[in-house]
Formats: sequence, structure tokens, C-alpha cells
Amino acid sequence: MGVLDEGHVEVGFEQETLAIEEAVKVLLQGLGEDINREGLSKTPARVAKALREGTRGYRQKAKDIVQGALFPEAGLNNGIGHAGGVGGLVIVRDLDLFSYCESCLLPFQVKCHVGYVPSGQCVVGLSKLSRVADVFAKRLQDPQRLADDVCSALNHGIKPAGVAVVLQCLHIHFPNLELGFLDSTHQEWVKVSVCSGKGLFENAKATIWSDFLSLLKFRGINVEKTCTRDSTGPCWCPSQSSSALIPCKIETVHQMVTAVTSILRSLGEDPLRKGLVGTPNRYVRWLLNFEKTNMELKLDGYVCGKMDPFQPNCNEEEMHSELNLAFWSQCEHHLLPFHGVVHIGYFCTKGTNPIAKSILQSIVHFYGFKLQVQERITRQVAETVSSLLGGDVIVVVEASHSCMVSRGIEKLGSNTATMALLGRFSTDDAAKTMFLQRIQNTSTS
Repeated sequence: MGVLDEGHVEVGFEQETLAIEEAVKVLLQGLGEDINREGLSKTPARVAKALREGTRGYRQKAKDIVQGALFPEAGLNNGIGHAGGVGGLVIVRDLDLFSYCESCLLPFQVKCHVGYVPSGQCVVGLSKLSRVADVFAKRLQDPQRLADDVCSALNHGIKPAGVAVVLQCLHIHFPNLELGFLDSTHQEWVKVSVCSGKGLFENAKATIWSDFLSLLKFRGINVEKTCTRDSTGPCWCPSQSSSALIPCKIETVHQMVTAVTSILRSLGEDPLRKGLVGTPNRYVRWLLNFEKTNMELKLDGYVCGKMDPFQPNCNEEEMHSELNLAFWSQCEHHLLPFHGVVHIGYFCTKGTNPIAKSILQSIVHFYGFKLQVQERITRQVAETVSSLLGGDVIVVVEASHSCMVSRGIEKLGSNTATMALLGRFSTDDAAKTMFLQRIQNTSTS
């Protein structure tokens, strides 16, 4: 079966979806969660729906998209040049896609550029290039494999003189979760660019590649250093480099790994395929970072109003702020990560000490490493800081959500902000504006 014919027949869709839901329940229970509590009761169904939708490419065939989409188009006569349906380069740029990483099952973002050189005096409908790319993106993938799949499918389907695919991929870069705190300078994304070519593009030094890349430059896209990544080389996925032990009972881990393996089968994949061997273990290892535990909120003995001779204290009431405190969390609705920064402002009364940055980061860290929603984190951080100070607190949380990329509107680059106002900040517009201006100043500096 050729690349163009790849795809799985739709068999037992509801049965497979229910199997995924049951597996998700096992994962939630392995995290120590109550699968019937509000906020989680519908999570298995939501996760199953998102996974089925995000891997719909297994149930589609590129051949069905390309067939009937070839249109006659004359080329130049008498061999005087290249244009139209014979030899004229065609590129579709900046196609926004997402795919699920086959190494860790988390979504990664793709900027796709597809080009081909027509032959036989016919061209393909431009929208079909995007649709074929999406068929293969909606599968468990690796960047190079994705580029090769799209390239091969188009080469078989439209039989051009040449076809090329360039992908610019972004994968969430896991922080070192073994550390007590998250570094605000942590690089959020792993970036990789790959390409694949057939026909005229098989020679990486061919002039046609220079033309392709020049047309990308018109849009400010510089991928001159792009090259085909050796599939035998190191994996780009950050989960491959993690060596952290899973802090959980062996029996529980085994049940969770078995559940993830069953999800792979339900999606139509072979868990023994080379790219998927070890994936269930890696996903469970990631998920267990958000295990429900009785983790202690360490405040280093901070007591409201206590004087510390080694710390500067407030001579008069003034606003203090700690900005860009990094956090990482897991959406309890879709079991997908979201991450960002927390900004905290508060009034320190005369004669008391400001709260140390390490304590505020500890509070953020404590509430982040759970199954969460952003609105709740915002409220919990504000209430905890308020309990230490006795009142006036403002908290702003800014985060990027994987679920915004991999389901629903599939909106790449979106960011969500939430705010909590306690005490004076809920009534004093001047104080609130002053704090928000501080955030803006750090964003533009």
C-alpha cells in the first residue's frame, strides 16, 4: 500500500472512543484523582474526543483528496521557458498545522511550506496541498516523518516534475521538574526545521531549491540552513532526554502504561512501531508530575508582620510586585499542559517585611503542579498571598494552552490572561493601573 493510500477504515468508532475514555479514567485514578468530581467527570469524554479529532488522519486517505483535483493548464510552447502547467514553480506558504508527537503524545506546532513543479500540462487545486498536509499532520508524528509522508503522497498523487516540503516545528520544552523552582528564563520551545524533496528537489544543491527558498524569503521566512534530519539521529522531543524516575507505585505505573498502550491501539496505531516504543512510559512519566499528593506548601516560616533584621522593611505603605514568576500546569479538562508566568502585586504596611521572591515562587509552584484550570490558579495564588499579608493583593496570570492548539479552534499563538483583585485593588483603580503598567513595562523592555 503506497503513501497515497494510507489510512484506516472507520470501524467501531464508538467502541474505540469508549475504550479511550476507560483508559483515561485509569490515568486519572493513577494520579490519585476522583474521576467523579466536578471538573473531571467529563474529562475522559473530552480527552477521547480531542484525541480522535486530532488523529483523524488515520481515517483519511490522501488519494481521495487529490483525485479529481487535477486541472488542465497549458505551459509555454517551443521550450522557451517554464510556466503554467509545465515547469512553473508553485508554492503554498505558511500553512499552520499541529500534530501529536509520537514520542510523548503532546501536540507540537507546524508551519508548513509546500511547493511543486507541474508537469503534463496540469495543475492541482491549491487547497489540496493544505488538505494533504493536514491528513498526515493529524497522526502521531515526528517532523521528518511528517515531511516525508506529505512529500511522497503529493509526488504519487499529482506526479509533478518535483515536489518539496519544508516544515518549521515547535515542541514544548519541558522544564526540569526535579528542581524546586521553575526558571523564568527557561526556553519554552524546542525548534527544528526539516525538509523533504522528490523529483527535481531530490538534489539538495539543485537550483530549484534556491528558487523555493527565495520565494519563502519574500515572507520573511529564512530556512537556508534547513536540511533533512537523519531519522537515526537524536530525537527532537525533550521527553527523550528526561531520566527522572517515576515516583509512584510500580503496580499503578504498570496500569497507567497499559492504559496509554490501549489508547494507541484505539487510535489505529501499532504500539510496537519503532517511533512509539517507550511512548507510553514517557507520557506516564510526564503525567505523574501532576500527581495529586499532599505536597507541603513551604513558606519558610514566614509570618505576617514579623520583623526580620536581615531583610529591608517598609518605612511606609507601598506597593510591591514580583513579575514573571514561571509556572507549569496541566489542564484538568483535556490533560494537556499549559504554562506561562504569574505577576503578583501587594501593599506592604509600614514596619513589615516584603515577601521574599522564593516564597511567592513556592506558592505558584505549589498550585501549578496539579490538574488545574487557569482561573483557579489565579484565585488560589491571590488568596494564599492575601492570607500572609491580610488583604490587598492583585494577581495576573498569562498562559499558553496546548488545548487551544490541538482541538476546537486550533488557534496557534494564542495566550490567555486572568486576573484576581483582592482588597484595595478591587476598588482603587489607580493602584490597579499602576501595577498593570509595571507588567507592560517589563513586556516592552
